[in-house]
Amino acid sequence: MAVVKSGYRPRLVDAELRARLKAAAAVLIEGPKACGKTSTARECAASEVFLDLNASARQAVAVDPETVLKGDKPRLLDEWQVAPAIWNHVRRAADFGQGMGRFILTGSAVPADDLARHTGAGRIARLRMRTMSLFEQARSTGEVSLGDLLAGRKVSASDPGLTLPDLIECICRGGWPGMLDSDLDDAMRFVRDYVEEVRRTDIQRAAGTRHDPKGVLRLIRSLARNMSTTVSAATLARDVSGSEGNVMQGTIAAYLGALERLFVVDNQQPFAPHLRSRSRLQKAVKRHFVDPSLAVAALRSSPGQLRGDLECLGLLFESLVVRDLRIYAAVHDAEVSHYKDNTGLEVDAVIETAAGQWLPVEVKLGGSQWIDAAAASLIRLSKRVDTAKIGAPRKLLVITATGYAYERNDGVSVVPLGALGP
Repeated sequence: MAVVKSGYRPRLVDAELRARLKAAAAVLIEGPKACGKTSTARECAASEVFLDLNASARQAVAVDPETVLKGDKPRLLDEWQVAPAIWNHVRRAADFGQGMGRFILTGSAVPADDLARHTGAGRIARLRMRTMSLFEQARSTGEVSLGDLLAGRKVSASDPGLTLPDLIECICRGGWPGMLDSDLDDAMRFVRDYVEEVRRTDIQRAAGTRHDPKGVLRLIRSLARNMSTTVSAATLARDVSGSEGNVMQGTIAAYLGALERLFVVDNQQPFAPHLRSRSRLQKAVKRHFVDPSLAVAALRSSPGQLRGDLECLGLLFESLVVRDLRIYAAVHDAEVSHYKDNTGLEVDAVIETAAGQWLPVEVKLGGSQWIDAAAASLIRLSKRVDTAKIGAPRKLLVITATGYAYERNDGVSVVPLGALGP
């Protein structure tokens, strides 16, 4: 995706934002700090006010909110959560206003629940934004489209040329728009500073209570060690406690909730299909950060260390794939879950569209024996679900780190991440 003259790097969410503005009076763009929400909103906005920077605007929200709302539409209200009273005023303006597409709100944190704040249902559409996918960074060719896979089409593509060291750099750098052209060391320092700011300052604002920054850092590091797993809050609490004494599970739950409100963690929900067998579905979420670079930063790891720890690299690569799948899936009004049951069968990701199509995905760094095992898991899942109720999967997909895209004799598609796009 080319950079436009303004320096803005186009995002896949751009088209969705324009579509939402045609169908709703206001659109709320939510996502982590520094993922590009403001830049994306400004590409569509005709006027703007930055509530986190403009103290007089924050004061006006309480005294004369109309002055803050007044302006050419769509009007951008950036970082609305620092003046949460503006929400009800936007909702009321939507009730009595002139047509669709009047406001764009952006927010990098969800305020604590406020019974006085209306949900905004039917008036304010929500749009989730994440860091940039490899396709948006021009690191993936996009030769194989998720849309084609969801349509059940046969895939084929040449080797995109993205090597394992390239992917390790992508994991360490992350998809932060402001860091894509920076030196890798500078980009990694930025992410380490990001984690530091979250644990020292941001989490207190999100939680609304005092916190222990050292305890938060231990939790973030525990999450990093357990990336792409279904580790429980109880296990995290034991891990965080260590030799420092007992940390209550309720404290860990509060910190996890705050990290979710900051959009720092981005967990996968479980896939819950009808099954032919008597297998019992596991309902635990799979743990992810919104970008795998946060895990690298929390562990203070490096490309060299990751090359020497293939187990850790495999979990981080899976998280990178899940991040990109979520971004591509949103283009097709789809969500990304995971599958796990009591027999030990696990599938890394399941893409489900609003229309009921589904596509199971296994993620492997490479190696023919690992691809064979991944294909076997996908075939087992396809036989275990009740296709009379949910239909057959559109494809069975293995995503690898490198190589060509091709169809196996058993019908399983193999696609390198560097060839995958929306």
